[in-house]
Amino acid sequence: MNTITAPATASSAGRSAAPAPEERLKITEIFLSLQGEALDSGRPTVFVRLTGCPLRCQYCDTAYAFHGGQWWSIDAVLAEVARHGVRHVCVTGGEPLAQKRCLALLRCLCDAGHRVSLETSGALDIGAVDPRVSRVVDLKTPHSGEMDRNRLENLRLLAPHDQVKFVLCSREDYEWARAMLRKHDLASRCEVLMSVSFGQLAPVDVADWIVADRLDVRFQMQLHKLLWNDAQGR
Repeated sequence: MNTITAPATASSAGRSAAPAPEERLKITEIFLSLQGEALDSGRPTVFVRLTGCPLRCQYCDTAYAFHGGQWWSIDAVLAEVARHGVRHVCVTGGEPLAQKRCLALLRCLCDAGHRVSLETSGALDIGAVDPRVSRVVDLKTPHSGEMDRNRLENLRLLAPHDQVKFVLCSREDYEWARAMLRKHDLASRCEVLMSVSFGQLAPVDVADWIVADRLDVRFQMQLHKLLWNDAQGR
């Protein structure tokens, strides 16, 4: 079952007062769906989408999360996640690490027994993320429009349970990603994912390039787009 939750206001969460600012995060939505990409693709997952992002990738499909949202306490987020009754949780955005309380949320989700992944642009430091979290770092390609925002220092922090993702818009993007893969020996550090920007590049072309070059990567399609297109909360 897929749901989009109502914002956690003081009344809806059963509190007499709003949480202190240092205990809050701004949330665009919390919903249950299938994970559409990365290694847990196809698994029922609760998504916690934080509001705000300092990047403006030309292919972004969640621009609605740039602004707005509602303030939630971490306790309210944990309760809403638990209500859905699944183990896997994905904290996403926007750019979730742009909110400093994201680190505490990730830690609390792990403490609650969830298997947690973090979808991050890689433009911000991932070093303080709880080591139990699988960090899915999206390295921005030339045609994303945000390549200069890549924080390459993050690459040496990657662990085997982390993932690097390349979203490709062109042959140039593919060749750049291939060069990054080899230069930084990414496949020996973590899982490497390649996918296409939906509608901008033929998936069969990327699949053929990967096979021809015998790259040690995992090609992926965005399952949620194939099933529901760009429906919010899916």
